Amino acid sequence: MIFSTLEHILTHISFSVVSIVIAIRLITLLVNEIVVLYDSSEKGMIVTFFCITGLLVTRWIFSGHLPLSDLYESIIFLSWGFSIFHIVPVFGFKKLKNYLSTIIAPSIIFTQGFATSGLLTEMHESAILVPALQSHWLMMHVSMMVLGYAALLCGSFQFIQQLDRWSYRIISLGFLFLTIGILSGAVWANEAWGSYWNWDPKETWAFITWTIFAIYLHTRKKKKWEGVNSSIVASIGFLIIWICYFGINLLGIGLHSYGSFTSN
Repeated sequence: MIFSTLEHILTHISFSVVSIVIAIRLITLLVNEIVVLYDSSEKGMIVTFFCITGLLVTRWIFSGHLPLSDLYESIIFLSWGFSIFHIVPVFGFKKLKNYLSTIIAPSIIFTQGFATSGLLTEMHESAILVPALQSHWLMMHVSMMVLGYAALLCGSFQFIQQLDRWSYRIISLGFLFLTIGILSGAVWANEAWGSYWNWDPKETWAFITWTIFAIYLHTRKKKKWEGVNSSIVASIGFLIIWICYFGINLLGIGLHSYGSFTSN
């Protein structure tokens, strides 16, 4: 009961704080000279990070396993991933932080808002893992996939020219996470289902996502293709990730239907 209450409080605090951050960011976009408000928004993002971290740790202790077993837990982890990519470059590069807040804060409020909505109420209570998820590969596979999604989503805003170099680096990191996630998932699939690859809807869309961002990284290596062309590819990848992550999970189809929206 205590853990559940603490989890509920941390979830809503993080949602409330990031909502305030967005309001502050809108004001600072109109009046750049308000340094106090800028500092407040930065502190707000740090508070959000620690609230989400506390939420994950609390759920981990309460459930006895890393909170990555269903859609609700993975959304919280995705929010944590977004906040990580804001905290990492927090020292220096004031302009970069301005743009990052503009991108990341709405992403967090969207994921946290969905997590706290009534749609996932039944998933808020921790449950015993189904046999297929009782594996050491759960941490490696799901954490790498979700961190990969977070990095790729953050880096896909190529519309902001000032973030172009940062986007390339963060997409490269996300691509590495995604690759590790897919490979570890294949090994886990062989242990659980007897086959490394089954062309399950989740696997298929993950492969499409990987291919899109492989094309993006290739276009960045070609000078005549970089810029607008690579931005278009990144934007397509942005949409593909949401289809792969939310679309398939909401439908609850295929072998990856554990803890999906329709399974409750």
